[in-house]
Amino acid sequence: MLKIEKLNQFYGESHTLWDLDLDIPKGQCTCVMGRNGVGKTTLMKCVMGEELTASGSLLYEGKVELTKRRLEDRASLGIGYVPQGRQIFPLLTVEENLRTGLAARGDGLKTIPERIYELFPVLKEMKNRRGGDLSGGQQQQLAIGRALVIEPRLLILDEPGEGIQPNIVAQIGEVIRRLIAEDGLTVLLVEQKLPFARKYADRFAIMDRGRRVAEGEIAELSDALIKQHLTV
Repeated sequence: MLKIEKLNQFYGESHTLWDLDLDIPKGQCTCVMGRNGVGKTTLMKCVMGEELTASGSLLYEGKVELTKRRLEDRASLGIGYVPQGRQIFPLLTVEENLRTGLAARGDGLKTIPERIYELFPVLKEMKNRRGGDLSGGQQQQLAIGRALVIEPRLLILDEPGEGIQPNIVAQIGEVIRRLIAEDGLTVLLVEQKLPFARKYADRFAIMDRGRRVAEGEIAELSDALIKQHLTV
């Protein structure tokens, strides 16, 4: 689904991503892991076009070179994104927040897909409530729902469980697995919580100092790798 090759990125004089290679297989959940500050969010922003890359390739669906596309093109190509911190519109209602995603669709659909409310019933119950009045967990469900409005083929989630009550984190994990099983969605996930990754991801990739240092099936995420690259 997404093949990342020799990706380099700089913030000024600081070299943040170093010849990074990573394959994101179609129809699976790949979890990118690593300590704080190793470049995980920067990588997601590069995929989305929010950060410019210095060199390398981001090949999407075997044919689209994302580094040559504008930021605005990502959604129309079928890539949904839920950034760290959610970034919903607090003064808009739940329904209005969801509708903002419709503009990125290529088919001109004017109504929110019923699938969103099926996956997140609380959004239907609270569709007239302002986004800023929701709990943190409900806001995260809203942010994911907004990304799903475009019916993406690739969904990028940057720490969806951060600061959220455990029952909502579990619901989000179950939604991820449903979307993969029922809709064939591909998920690229940044997550620090080991239990969440082990339960809901198919594959892992570990980053350290801007490089990918390990990857494999989630069952191959050993205690030795965790101790070396993930423990603080």
